[in-house]
Amino acid sequence: MSVLDKTRQTYLLKWLKQQAKQHKVALLCSVLTGLATAICIIMQAALLANILQDLIILGGNFKSITVYFTALLALFGIRSLITYAREKFNFSLGAAIRHSIRQQLITKIEKEGPVAIYHHTGGGLSTLLIEQIEDLHDFYARYLPQMQLSMMIPIIIVAVILPFNWTAALILMATAPLIPIFMILVGMGAADVNRRNFKALTYLSGHFLDRLKGLTTIRLFNQGCNQTEQIANAAERFRIRTMNVLKMAFLSSAVLEFFTSISIAIVAVYFGFSYLGEFDFGAYDSGVTLFAGFFALILAPEFFQPLRDLGTYYHAKAQAIAAADNIEKFIIQPTHVNESTSVKTVNFDQNIETIVGKDLVILSADNQPIIGPLNFTLTPPFRIALTGISGEGKSSILNLLLGFLPYRGSLMINGIEFQTIDIKSWRSQLSWLGQNPYLINGTIRQNLLLADPLATSQDIADVIEQAQLTELIAQLPDGLDTEIGEDAVKISVGQAQRIAIARALLKPCQLMLLDEPTASLDKQTALEIETILAQSYQQCQIIMVTHHLNQAMQFSQIWRLHNQQLYINKPDSMLC
Repeated sequence: MSVLDKTRQTYLLKWLKQQAKQHKVALLCSVLTGLATAICIIMQAALLANILQDLIILGGNFKSITVYFTALLALFGIRSLITYAREKFNFSLGAAIRHSIRQQLITKIEKEGPVAIYHHTGGGLSTLLIEQIEDLHDFYARYLPQMQLSMMIPIIIVAVILPFNWTAALILMATAPLIPIFMILVGMGAADVNRRNFKALTYLSGHFLDRLKGLTTIRLFNQGCNQTEQIANAAERFRIRTMNVLKMAFLSSAVLEFFTSISIAIVAVYFGFSYLGEFDFGAYDSGVTLFAGFFALILAPEFFQPLRDLGTYYHAKAQAIAAADNIEKFIIQPTHVNESTSVKTVNFDQNIETIVGKDLVILSADNQPIIGPLNFTLTPPFRIALTGISGEGKSSILNLLLGFLPYRGSLMINGIEFQTIDIKSWRSQLSWLGQNPYLINGTIRQNLLLADPLATSQDIADVIEQAQLTELIAQLPDGLDTEIGEDAVKISVGQAQRIAIARALLKPCQLMLLDEPTASLDKQTALEIETILAQSYQQCQIIMVTHHLNQAMQFSQIWRLHNQQLYINKPDSMLC
């Protein structure tokens, strides 16, 4: 596994910070409330030192410190409110940026379609969209604001101690650099450790989900023990890498606590020897006062606290860099959908009159030729049967027309180059039905309304009748509001396909793309489904990927793919 080099880490850190630029107000509020908390702490330290000076040195009584004591209690309440407000700002900052980055990923997946997920497992994408995005939270909610506070708060504390005792201020300034230096030394390689942990989690998620889906096959071939062992090995690798991350976090915390304790101890020893008369330096005109000693000792831990917090959150930075490595790579993948830098994108809001391919070569996501060159001209009305053995690229033609694959050569719609057409306006003219169309885990009504959220009850009733679902709906206990379960487990494959057809019928279209919609069905059910399609889309152009021809579809042309070439056959002649 490759190591995440320093140049890449620097770039990813810059990328992470760039994502926060649109949320400057929330970040500023977090920093300001952090500064307000520090000011409250300084005021509390001054009040406590005054109370002790008054009681011990000046021989005062409780009445003489009533004002100080009341102010101290008030500051406790104010500080609690400010801390609460800061936590709210921090959480909202982290949540807003995570939402923004997750939206970028979802937009990327939506834009690329099947191409974006072709080389990813379901578990891997889930890990990317959920766990790895969530692991950015502490970077934005904790580390980023704390990085600014760690530079400002120590300077403020030294500035308020300096007028009372320059030696204590000098000790704090001299020992402060030790913490970030050792924090960096301990944290070196932390991003790479976290990255390996994410890789192990992604592999475990994808591996487990894949085996879960293939459980029937695994049991039939008596491979249960073997697959269990593989999952156990993947889980063990993930456990080891998780423990490496935790060791790194605990080690960094221990180092920070050690050097902080040493620094505070030096300040305490200095004041102790000063009160014993061994040291007579540090004060200005008079000796070292009890007020100065208590004030400096109370603030000494607070001087290091921002640096300690930064060290505690340093693993959040390493974790975020490791997560960002996968997220940033996914987002910046070249987008091949209707890219055009020289011609303005045009909306497609007209009837389809011609679809012409000339020397058309369909490319994969990494710009490798799949099939072609192809030459064809389509003029409505047409019903195309697209045939050929598996792997010839039949689905690639549909993916090209859906705007999910790039191409070379020319593809013209009504004389307009396809690359210059706004893809959303083009897709609004299309409808698609595949071999295993996805039904969400919800009710039948919710699945139908995906096609048209504004569809009326009559619209739904019409498509149910067209898809021959009326009898099925009547038999269900809750009718249209019946839950179909995850992956439509509560209904048969044929029933799920009919629901998908009804959903497609709710969306008016000019061109219907069918990718083997009956391949998973028995012969009788397949015949019924194709008859429904033929009757329902009489006014719509159809291109259908199929391995068998059904006369009910009344195909006008038969396209056969062979050796990356297209052969066009009409019922009465052969056109090559």
